[in-house]
Amino acid sequence: MGASDGSNIVLVTGANGQDGHYLVERFVARGFDVHGMCHSTEGASRLIAEFPGVTAHVADLADTASITDVVVNVRPTHIVNLAGNTSVERSWQFPTETADVLGVGPVRLLEAAWQLQLSAGAPVRFLQASSAEVFGDALSSPQRESTPRMPVTPYGAAKSFAQEMVAVYRARGMLASSAILYNHESPRRPASFVARKISRQAALIATGGAESLTLGNIDVFRDWGYAPDYVEALVTILDQPDASEYVVATGVAHSVRQFVKTAFSYVGIDDWESYVIIDPALYRPADPKSLVGDPAKLRSLGWKPSVDFEQLVHIMVEADLALLEDRV
Repeated sequence: MGASDGSNIVLVTGANGQDGHYLVERFVARGFDVHGMCHSTEGASRLIAEFPGVTAHVADLADTASITDVVVNVRPTHIVNLAGNTSVERSWQFPTETADVLGVGPVRLLEAAWQLQLSAGAPVRFLQASSAEVFGDALSSPQRESTPRMPVTPYGAAKSFAQEMVAVYRARGMLASSAILYNHESPRRPASFVARKISRQAALIATGGAESLTLGNIDVFRDWGYAPDYVEALVTILDQPDASEYVVATGVAHSVRQFVKTAFSYVGIDDWESYVIIDPALYRPADPKSLVGDPAKLRSLGWKPSVDFEQLVHIMVEADLALLEDRV
């Protein structure tokens, strides 16, 4: 399928990630001609193995030429940018890389899409995955689309710049939107993320495979949702006739402490404190203490989360228990 037959052609960057996987799956189900951009040939092979009808491309958001080549060759009608490392902790270790890939990288993609739009004479719908980290230690709660952005991490600063550039291209005449995504998890989340680390260790401890869980600050609050619900939000935003910015959140915050308690309770452990080791070395510099979003604007489009906090934790722990059973 190609642009000449009037098909919907979507390019999903970061196709190997948690959100990328669910989004590719969703667009395949909708009958789109789906193209996934991956960071490596290994990633491209994995994508094709899982989704045989999808076309995989290897490119890097830090490389203008490769980004331009993919857009020119695919000629997408829709682009969703999910590419780049999503670890806030890693952004402190590699701040310049973070600025280039997560901040400038989306501009490379926007410009390639803009040039395609000019040459094709047809709009290219663009959606940038932004982050609640753009709000930093927000002065007001919950945060809305109009809340001033005050990032306190390299990750948040890069995402804020990219979001601003999306608005610049929107003013220029592109159907370019930003989804301000709050924390969202699933069994596809890597164990390097705190939510998956908790669910995995709870499952291991319950089955005798581990004796403790080491964490940093457990008294920060986050607005946690279910990744497939948030991917559905991305599709909803992309389907709108006009481009804009949307907070994607549940509107309810829970602490890491509550996440741990809920996970351990699910596996029948009530004295969870005796298993948890607090390591001050794992505390992040300038970590926002509380982030909770107001999804009223997105809800007005008919979207709402299908999974609440407790259900989310249960889904993740159950998936990790199942993985351990499969390995026995």
